[in-house]
Amino acid sequence: MNWINNRNRPTVKKVNIVKDIPDNYWDKCPGCGNMLYHSEIQRNNLVCPTCHYHFRLPPLKRLEMLFDDGKFTQLKLPIVKEDPLHFKDVKKYTDRLKEARKKTGHDDAIIIAYGQMGNHPVVIGVFDFDFMGGSMNTTVGHAIVKAAETAISKKAALLLIPASGGARMQEGILSLMQMSRTIIAVKKLKQEKLPYIVLLTNPTTGGVTASFAMLADITLAEPGATIGFAGARVIEQTIHEKLPDNFQKSEYLLEHGMIDQVVAREQTRSKIINFLNLLNPQH
Repeated sequence: MNWINNRNRPTVKKVNIVKDIPDNYWDKCPGCGNMLYHSEIQRNNLVCPTCHYHFRLPPLKRLEMLFDDGKFTQLKLPIVKEDPLHFKDVKKYTDRLKEARKKTGHDDAIIIAYGQMGNHPVVIGVFDFDFMGGSMNTTVGHAIVKAAETAISKKAALLLIPASGGARMQEGILSLMQMSRTIIAVKKLKQEKLPYIVLLTNPTTGGVTASFAMLADITLAEPGATIGFAGARVIEQTIHEKLPDNFQKSEYLLEHGMIDQVVAREQTRSKIINFLNLLNPQH
């Protein structure tokens, strides 16, 4: 027998390889393309520490960041007929609503809350883009009206934070009617000389932009947010011209006088409180 066969051959210890990496362990930043620890982004209020790209912020987390000590009272959304047109495309509208509620844990695409910001009474309405693209339907319209009425009754400021693709197609003309209803609600608030502030987030488009979102006393926007009515591609096809690369971004709107300030997320609360001190000095 060959002497080589009598010796123990060297072996390589088995290397433990983690096959299943949690989906939420890493996030790729759409701004700079870097792979970031999910926990690191969470600690930074969902803002990329490298390029400062603003990820979408869950509505409840945003409310906690804005209100004093993170405390607020959430208001119930008005009850309306859920499927007035009995709409169906590839799915029933009622099924889409069930899926969205299960996914987000919210009744519809907006959350209304009341609390204090810098000891100022404030009603805040935050859109949830994960709920059918933050689309505005009759429930959302009723909610904004309720938010304005609550602000009037409590002599409070109103802060609305949209993130929306526009009107909800499954409710047709009824969704479009919310544009005029929300405008009237804002007008009543202004008649009472109460502050109305809007923080535009990514994206704010369609009928939301064309109604209450652009009527504020102070209009703010997060960096890099897409803000507009029709999509850039539709506009290019209509006017047959190439649009600037940053067209409909918050920075572009600031340059052209459409908004008042672009505010980074970590500065949002302090900026709004400063504006409330100016607009609502009796508090």
